[in-house]
Amino acid sequence: MSSTPVADGFRMPAEWAPHERTWMAWPSLNATFTDAEELDSARTAWAEVARTVRRFEPVTVVVGPGETDNARTYLGDGIDIVERELNDAWMRDMGPTFVTDGTELRAVDWIFNGWGAQDWAAWEHDSKIAAYVADLAGVASYASKLVNEGGGIHVDGEGTVLLTETVQLGPERNPHWTKEE
Repeated sequence: MSSTPVADGFRMPAEWAPHERTWMAWPSLNATFTDAEELDSARTAWAEVARTVRRFEPVTVVVGPGETDNARTYLGDGIDIVERELNDAWMRDMGPTFVTDGTELRAVDWIFNGWGAQDWAAWEHDSKIAAYVADLAGVASYASKLVNEGGGIHVDGEGTVLLTETVQLGPERNPHWTKEE
């Protein structure tokens, strides 16, 4: 889309506002989960969260190619699984931020660069997940010019946003942006 969410009358709802679905990404061996024991522990925790949330709303988990059977072992039935290339498991950071005008839902696809292009991070796949999730959700998407992680901003749905200068204005993310921009 060539416009902006604000220009089109869209806003981010409050963190605690009701929503239709929770999206998660499945842990795999990477810089965050470096050995089999750590990975098993992470998958057990992710699955517990997914099953708990599923009691209240649908859950979709994005897993790496060939990981569906393994994920199903942990997750059990009743949770949707889709396969897509992943680098890490932090959907809130790499995934889309959903916005609404009160009637329609759309998504913001931030530029994701591995938490500020960290030396340990890989993001060639994760940087594409927001667009993929928006497509699966069947919503139009705004391609943001801001390098950001979705978890780096918190809103109340009434115009207040909490963020940090080190994330949004750090030299590894948006070095040429001003605070006002």
